[in-house]
Amino acid sequence: MTFDEFVSRFSTEEQCRKYLSCLRWPDGFVCPKCSAGKRWEIGATLCECAKCGHQTSVIAGTVFQDTRRPLKTWFVAIWWITTQKYGVSAEGLRQVLGLKSYETSWTWLHKIRHAMVRPGRSKLQGKIEVDEAYIGGREKGGKRGRGSENKVSIAVAVELCGKSSLGRIRIQVIDDASSGSLKPFIKGNIEAGSTLVTDDWAGYSGIAADGYGHEITKAKNNSDALPHVHMVTSLLKRWLLGTHQGAVSKKHLQSYLDEYVFRFNRRKSAKRGLLFYRLLECAMNIEPITLDQLIHKDDA
Repeated sequence: MTFDEFVSRFSTEEQCRKYLSCLRWPDGFVCPKCSAGKRWEIGATLCECAKCGHQTSVIAGTVFQDTRRPLKTWFVAIWWITTQKYGVSAEGLRQVLGLKSYETSWTWLHKIRHAMVRPGRSKLQGKIEVDEAYIGGREKGGKRGRGSENKVSIAVAVELCGKSSLGRIRIQVIDDASSGSLKPFIKGNIEAGSTLVTDDWAGYSGIAADGYGHEITKAKNNSDALPHVHMVTSLLKRWLLGTHQGAVSKKHLQSYLDEYVFRFNRRKSAKRGLLFYRLLECAMNIEPITLDQLIHKDDA
């Protein structure tokens, strides 16, 4: 879709709601309580299961649940986010949507980022470079590399397609560079039977026993040993500094990493409308998250 086509197709709440209904129930209505397939419409937004009487709406249990804003405004937000190559800041989104509150645009962005991790997504497979990296500043006299002070540790995995082509990536905040942090990241994001390419850090020792091939590469400079991870990490840091001016807190860093992964893995898509569709599809199939949950994320 062009922007004019987008505006024409989603200019009313009814158009937006019908589109979401097709995404949520592509084969027809299914009651979330009893799985019956017949419903009665109650007003413009609610429907009632003809069998058990359970009332629901097309946005209940989705990212859009309890929204007080028009769905067409949400659609514009998602269109804008997916059509901007390098993403948008909360202030930029606030201006585009004409929102008065920065808190509202910040919340919307994080809810949309929440939807960028598709439920049940397939793991990386084949030959994978894996390494750790560090996000954040370094105080004068502080350490570099593993064990760096005032930095957040992240694990990075990159699929290798041939000698120089990159496939998909995964990035995750980890507590440290120990085996206890790296192995759960590997098992959660990489298909067993894949071959991992790492440096000789002790945190990767014993990974072959978990069903992975393991190649250890050595070089004087880590960027030469694991060039693809190094490139992805460099691009990530540039993105954080460029789009978000580096103003990303540790508490919410994973959300920004999820957005970066979503964008990177779809970097070759020539159709922005397809990205819009995919993100809406994810938003309809993921549990809602509230402002309170976002603010107090990881506080426990």
